[in-house]
Amino acid sequence: MTRMGDVLAGINSSWEFDTDSVLIRFERGIRTPKLFHVLGERRVPYEALRSAELVPGTRRGTVVLRAEPRPGADPLMEAAAGQLRETSDPYRLVLPAEHEPLAAAWVSELTSVLGPRAQEPADRHLVAAPAAPLQFKAYDGKVSFDGRAVSFRWFWTGASSAKWKAGDQSFPVGELRGVRWRSPEVVGGHLRLVRRGEAEDRERPEADQDPAAVVFGLGYGLVHESLPLAAAVLEAVRAAEPAPVLETAAAPAVRTADPVATVRPAPADIADRIRHLGELHGAGLLTDEEFSAKKAELLAEL
Repeated sequence: MTRMGDVLAGINSSWEFDTDSVLIRFERGIRTPKLFHVLGERRVPYEALRSAELVPGTRRGTVVLRAEPRPGADPLMEAAAGQLRETSDPYRLVLPAEHEPLAAAWVSELTSVLGPRAQEPADRHLVAAPAAPLQFKAYDGKVSFDGRAVSFRWFWTGASSAKWKAGDQSFPVGELRGVRWRSPEVVGGHLRLVRRGEAEDRERPEADQDPAAVVFGLGYGLVHESLPLAAAVLEAVRAAEPAPVLETAAAPAVRTADPVATVRPAPADIADRIRHLGELHGAGLLTDEEFSAKKAELLAEL
């Protein structure tokens, strides 16, 4: 690209073009999607892009510059899987119509430098995901990711008895194969972790019954909170994948390279959880043996 230093200032973001990449800076205005607030800025190499086009805007006097990333190049878009609203698409720049000539010039230059590989899936992530640590509240638990492991800590007000029986969960990155995010803006929104070794056709329980999943709800698991975490986990999972020729030799190292620091819960939290176990036991949802065993586990955490 030869238009180094050119800047297109649009609604909610601006794009600055360099010789080999575009730097997208998102505004933090009241009307700016909250996802853009979280992203801040992103550098997108041109090799991460599949195409670009300029189309008329839906608002009078505007045009839209839309870039499309290659499949697998951006963990955020890979995790989103086409579920983002158009207004929250970080690859969409709405411009005043007077900026159309400069935008058209950039589209023309980009198209000229994209080679045959632009139509192929990327073999690695080329755009960085939001950095850990990240966390958010789902309806049934708190989700945390510190860069090494994903942790689920169940809420007694929202978690199912199946999740309480399983206990709080921690998933080292090396044990994961992927993450599935279903937008909280649709029915059945959730985040589900996929473990290595799981069969593709394995029947999974509903998200509210699966200890490897959390469910969203009104005010829980919002897009700007849950999607960045899903993207960060996906990026870490891909980075932890061993090279094919070293897969057998590298597997033990992957399993032992993910120690997770344990944070002791507060005594009041333990008391609340034991009280909830008692309610489940009293309702006949836990046997005497299950109640005693789980209570002993919780007391051991003190």
